[in-house]
Amino acid sequence: MAKLKFIDLFAGLGGFHLALEKLGCECVFASEIQPELQSLYERNFGMKCSGDINEIDITKDIPDHDILCAGFPCQPFSQAGKQQGFDDQKRRGNLF
Repeated sequence: MAKLKFIDLFAGLGGFHLALEKLGCECVFASEIQPELQSLYERNFGMKCSGDINEIDITKDIPDHDILCAGFPCQPFSQAGKQQGFDDQKRRGNLF
């Protein structure tokens, strides 16, 4: 049986990657906007993490996959932050 392939959007530290890898799945694409987390992701998983998903050409840059993982943009909703939610000034709460 072939491995299920997944993409990891808004990847952060790679929690989805870690879990799905342990289940035998293969990550074929990852995207994270923060450079520090991109570096950590590459160090942890040995694959480059693309930057801002808004700048990715989804028709040619994202490979075929079976599972789409996407971390929720927690910063605009966090109790520790400004709690701007969907009205976040940096537009992190309403990508779609």
